Amino acid sequence: MAKGCLSAVAALLSLAALHAACSPAEETLRSGDIVFVGIPWDYGASSDDSTMGDAIGAATGAGESLNYIHAAILDVCEDGTYIIDATIKRGVARYPLDSFIVDFTLRDGSLPCFEVKRLKEAEDAAVYVENAKKHVGEPYDYCFLPDNGAMYCTELVHDSYLDAEGESLFEEAPMNFKDSEDNMPEYWTRLFARLGVDVPQGVPGTNPADMRKSPNLTTVPVKIGEGK
Repeated sequence: MAKGCLSAVAALLSLAALHAACSPAEETLRSGDIVFVGIPWDYGASSDDSTMGDAIGAATGAGESLNYIHAAILDVCEDGTYIIDATIKRGVARYPLDSFIVDFTLRDGSLPCFEVKRLKEAEDAAVYVENAKKHVGEPYDYCFLPDNGAMYCTELVHDSYLDAEGESLFEEAPMNFKDSEDNMPEYWTRLFARLGVDVPQGVPGTNPADMRKSPNLTTVPVKIGEGK
């Protein structure tokens, strides 16, 4: 090979190495990241019975491209990546991320949108994860009420991400269970009638659609569930 060609190859290799050194590292999941689950608005539309996800979306998702139905906390450890969350199926539990993906796989086998958010100031993320672990074993909060020994998904996040003064990093707002036409969905009417309590309309609380918009969070460009 001519000397000039060798010089050109060397220059190209140097440029490639410089580009690799200057390119940002691929983003990875971290403990304390929060996964928000978004499903299509028409998911379940053909079902005879509405779901909690449908009812939550009708009350909280106006203007959203997806129906955000759930929030979960990531716990990244040497032996694997885990989820800490509150669901009807498991109550408050810590379990592998792979199982979480299976739980939220849609009926046609496709995956929902797993949107990962991270605190802009995440130095205390490990503390928040440990706070969440203290609630493992508690039941799911069907009543959506504070301080009742049970948790719904964003209540767990709200009560785990606390500052030095014990205040949550996430704001509460009066909960709304009515749809965009100010009607109470039949799902909520039946559920709270079975529980024997009033619909907690106006009680302070949280929901996934609002929480994901918190100014304390930033979106993490990382994929969950690829290849599943």
